[in-house]
Amino acid sequence: SLSNKFVEDPHTVVKAGDIVKVKVLEVDLQRKRIALTMRLDEQPGETNARRGGGNERPQNNRPAAKPRGREAQPAGNSAMMDALAAAMGKKR
Repeated sequence: SLSNKFVEDPHTVVKAGDIVKVKVLEVDLQRKRIALTMRLDEQPGETNARRGGGNERPQNNRPAAKPRGREAQPAGNSAMMDALAAAMGKKR
């Protein structure tokens, strides 16, 4: 959290290179993230209760979806391939 109220643009509160004091709210090793706050009066876990439970996303153990669209065409010559080969002066 940068402020006690909504901040539309973080650059209005801090600039690149600013030295600020922060408190670590949460360390998420699985997602390799650290939750920080500039509000030093805030207690860890307080933000999660306000947001409704935390940053945890439901995990799906489903296999990756297959790409949709046209199936791969066989490697044989098509009319377009023949026309392109003739235009390029090459014979396949």
